[in-house]
Amino acid sequence: MSEETAQRILWTSSNMALVGRIAAEFEKTRPFAGLRVGVSLHLEVKTAVLLMALQAGGAEVVATGNYGTSQDDVVSHLNEQGIDARGSGSDSRQRHLSHVESVLDSGPDILLDNGADLARRVVARGLAVLGGTEETTSGHNILAGELAAHLSFPIIVINDTPLKALVENKHAVGQSTYESFCRITNLMPQGKRFLIVGYGWCGRGIAHYMRANGAEVAVAEIDEIKALEAALDGFRVADSVAALIADADVAITATGVDGVIGADELALAPDGLLLGNTGHFDREIDVPALDAQTAERIPLGDVLARHVLEDGRTIDLIAEGRMFNLAGSQPKGNTIESMDMGFALQARSLERVARDHASLPSGAQPVPDDINRALARAFTRQMGNAV
Repeated sequence: MSEETAQRILWTSSNMALVGRIAAEFEKTRPFAGLRVGVSLHLEVKTAVLLMALQAGGAEVVATGNYGTSQDDVVSHLNEQGIDARGSGSDSRQRHLSHVESVLDSGPDILLDNGADLARRVVARGLAVLGGTEETTSGHNILAGELAAHLSFPIIVINDTPLKALVENKHAVGQSTYESFCRITNLMPQGKRFLIVGYGWCGRGIAHYMRANGAEVAVAEIDEIKALEAALDGFRVADSVAALIADADVAITATGVDGVIGADELALAPDGLLLGNTGHFDREIDVPALDAQTAERIPLGDVLARHVLEDGRTIDLIAEGRMFNLAGSQPKGNTIESMDMGFALQARSLERVARDHASLPSGAQPVPDDINRALARAFTRQMGNAV
């Protein structure tokens, strides 16, 4: 492990007090003794702190990163710590999927999933697991949709807790998207017209952070209630991307839905539009449709590319449509403290699965209320407030 990686791990772990206290407890209580935890999650510094906490609790951890976001030095560090980690920032999608299969080949008892990659293959292969957790909106949509009738084990969906929505999705994704936009492009948001696609918790955060830093923001949202909220929050709102994209300088997707900017929307895009995605999957922007209209692709550094379209317009794309707050240059992702909360929720939920899986119903379900309330109280006190 490089000295720089060691320093990053030290800084991060020293600012993840919730997970640190849980890890110290796990060393004594050993809730995962004799169990293997199979992981598909962004392998970056904060994730390393979580996985080492599970290891402290007796877990044998077998982990892969997500497509396009693995940090190679962190993967090396995890392996040095006795955690079987695989994946690279340069992996192709096919290579990533082979890593997912290899995690399942190890025979995990519990899943820690992100985007339902593991759960989908567990169902397809007919494997038996005690249960697991799911991190994202995108994964929840798959669990509650195509997999709903096939899940014979409990999956606690971390994204369904109000704590993750408030701390991580709204504030941390909003902040990291703003920071990553500025770092990657070296542009100022002030005076630019941003189109935020989706007004879920992540879209809310992005819209508010961009406006707070001088951008003019419009929101595309098909859900009537969320659209009303966006309007009451003072944003220009429409129920389609097509109605707003022609007036945008920058468009950012945050929906968890495939193809929200596709061929029809690209046909309406203004010359010089900058496109980026912060949703979990890299399919929210239909990159193949963009490529099909492209006469020439011009790299603009390591994570920006200019697409010169056949009609002469240009569209610039960040990180090939992957979530640019984690897949961009010098990726930081969400703030350390927000992921302390998010990963404390993961640790406690996985502990609940390990200890009480037989009492939990099968299928996707929210974080138990007692876990939510205990961690909300602890985090509020950690911020210097008495509750």
